[in-house]
Amino acid sequence: MKNILNNQTVAKFGFVLLLFVLLQIPLSMVSNLISERSYRLEEVRNEIARSSTGEQRIIGPFISVNYTEMVNHEGKQYFTEHHQYILPETFDFNADLESYAKYRGIYQARLYKADSRLSGTFDLSPLTQIAADKINSVSMVVGVSDSRGLIKLNNMTLDGKSIEIQPGTGLNQFAQGFHTKLDLSQLLTLSDRPFNRRLADTKLQPLTFDFNFLLQGMESIQVSPIGKVSNVEMSSVWPHPSFTGDFLPISSDISDKGFNAQWASNNFSSNISQLFEQCMTNSGACADLDRRLMGVDLIEPVDHYLKSHRAVNYSLLVITLVFASFFLLELFQARLMHPVQYGFVGLALALFYLLLISLSEHLGFNWAYILSAIASTVLLSIYVGGMLANTKQGKLFGLCLIGLYGLLFGLLQAESYALLMGSLLCFAILSLLMLLTRHVDWYAKNAEHSVINKDLPAKLDNDSQ
Repeated sequence: MKNILNNQTVAKFGFVLLLFVLLQIPLSMVSNLISERSYRLEEVRNEIARSSTGEQRIIGPFISVNYTEMVNHEGKQYFTEHHQYILPETFDFNADLESYAKYRGIYQARLYKADSRLSGTFDLSPLTQIAADKINSVSMVVGVSDSRGLIKLNNMTLDGKSIEIQPGTGLNQFAQGFHTKLDLSQLLTLSDRPFNRRLADTKLQPLTFDFNFLLQGMESIQVSPIGKVSNVEMSSVWPHPSFTGDFLPISSDISDKGFNAQWASNNFSSNISQLFEQCMTNSGACADLDRRLMGVDLIEPVDHYLKSHRAVNYSLLVITLVFASFFLLELFQARLMHPVQYGFVGLALALFYLLLISLSEHLGFNWAYILSAIASTVLLSIYVGGMLANTKQGKLFGLCLIGLYGLLFGLLQAESYALLMGSLLCFAILSLLMLLTRHVDWYAKNAEHSVINKDLPAKLDNDSQ
């Protein structure tokens, strides 16, 4: 044990290990800076959403019936107000999303304009269960998350006839959106029998709807499959969709030219009727209904902050390999390197990540990575060439370092296989180091270093003379 502790090679290894630990301080500072800039990006996106429009969710159309009933209680008669809601039998939603970016400084948020169409049919037979003289109002309602996004209402028809749309919904659960009042007498003209006061013997024909409007939102659009049979289709030229909600598309086509996706559900799979009734009866029970969504997020595939975070995670591997290469040079060439030289090399490697995050905000991640890797490689090649008094070795070190940066760039691009590739790379490098040093006599190396240290003062005196 005493020999091990007095071994100069072991002492040098321990110091290099300490220096490696100390280098985690600037790397941690760079990582915190990336987190701070990423958090600032989210703040900017929220600011843009507050000043324009946020994520959109569409629920409807559905029919809201307000009626009054008389109740006898302890010999007194009271009038109570009730609501009944009728969901569509068939529900079809089609949207073509045109995406664009809105900038604030160096940050951006992705918005879209959705050319939307709602169509389908209603079964009005539930109206026959209510006496006509008790019905106060009948409205058809469409709710949206942010009504500021209703840029334009185009062709809005019921049974092929244009209708007048009014803002708001009049409901606490879905306050924003639009509605249209329905004339009960006009609905009765759809019946196959003359007007009946109690409506019980009246058979109403299906009511068709066709709503066309332009909806603006930010990043996400979601639709509640409110029909007993629902079909949803969305398309866009944006090539990076992320499908969200309780239902994945039954079919989707994604390419560099954009995407097209179709969803389908029915009341048995979604249980939408029961969930909707619970929500309208008790606002606190809307959580399950809120999760019954079909939607898509227009995402950046991997933003430069996330890639920079992943690059910093591989910094341990880069610094370890560079320090290991210097350590091997000392072993095989009997060339002593000062700890300060290790420190300068480590700081230069850490500075690479600061250059990466600062340049990526302006040039994008790929160009930022290329320029940062070139700058770091040139600096270290010149320094190592001078440190070893050998320009060729400096160039060779530069080629190896740029190759290492290239491998790491490949790891960052391979989202699905990054962990596997990184594990294999670490295993291959460790195997190479173990093979290269398998015949090294570490105790003998300590003696060689002792001889070098004894001869070094004499050599320096001769050089000075």
